[in-house]
Amino acid sequence: MIIGSHVAMKAPKMLAGSAKEAHSYGANTMMIFTGAPQNTRRKDVSEMNIPEGQRLLKLYGIDHVIGHAPYIVNLGNTVKPQNLNFGISFMHDEFKRCDALGIEALSFHPGAHLKKGPEVAIKQVGQALNEAIDPNQKVSVAIETMAGKGTEIGTSFEQIAEIFDNCAQSDKLSVTMDTCHMSDAGYDIKNDFDGVLNEFDHIIGLDKLSVIHLNDSKNEIGSHKDRHEDIGFGTIGFDALSYVAHHPQLENVPKIMETPYVKKDENDKKGVAPFKAEIDMLVADKFDPEMKNKLIK
Repeated sequence: MIIGSHVAMKAPKMLAGSAKEAHSYGANTMMIFTGAPQNTRRKDVSEMNIPEGQRLLKLYGIDHVIGHAPYIVNLGNTVKPQNLNFGISFMHDEFKRCDALGIEALSFHPGAHLKKGPEVAIKQVGQALNEAIDPNQKVSVAIETMAGKGTEIGTSFEQIAEIFDNCAQSDKLSVTMDTCHMSDAGYDIKNDFDGVLNEFDHIIGLDKLSVIHLNDSKNEIGSHKDRHEDIGFGTIGFDALSYVAHHPQLENVPKIMETPYVKKDENDKKGVAPFKAEIDMLVADKFDPEMKNKLIK
């Protein structure tokens, strides 16, 4: 099983710090942002401590590094076309940063149509990615399945397939399946994951699946709300998510958790990372209903 979580990448340790954090969770994969997810300010790769980070990744046996593009970039925004060139330029540079960091796939939220209609936004995203992509880049742009809050696009396999169709360099595209997002979008992860996987294979192709974001959901199926929950404590449940984690067709696909920190109460601003406990449960294929309580004792 290739299993890990989102980890921080902060100065001064940067990539080396990310590797140490992932190792502390018992992970063999990890996901990082190249900078803050809420903005587009980025350090030069020379400041990211890459040689030491890659040395530690090799030492720890963390063979798969996943990235995540910032949330703020919306290539589907047709309301403010003046922002599009900046978004294309930023993503082009982001792909370069990913290659320098050794990131194999970059999870990417395709954006929102802002009430202009999904068809227009889907076409623009595909064409914008085509402009941003360098044909020689190594990183795959892993378009993420979205929950459908607001005017998000990418809420169905068909919409993601349309983005592929509008990108001439679609060989550089792949998909991130987010279990919380898919359930919130209406896909039955809990009761029929094999059916969902078969549908994905027919519409896009399993060979295009490069990342799984393994998250439980606070919401009922089809809610379109996108609120992650810790593994086994949400509406999808442990059995279904462990089934995904152990699925024989997905054994070579990195599974990344983006689950919330466990907090003692509403006054606890930081909380405790759940990732080591979640990894232990998934590897053992055994749910611990006291996991949260044990973390905050």
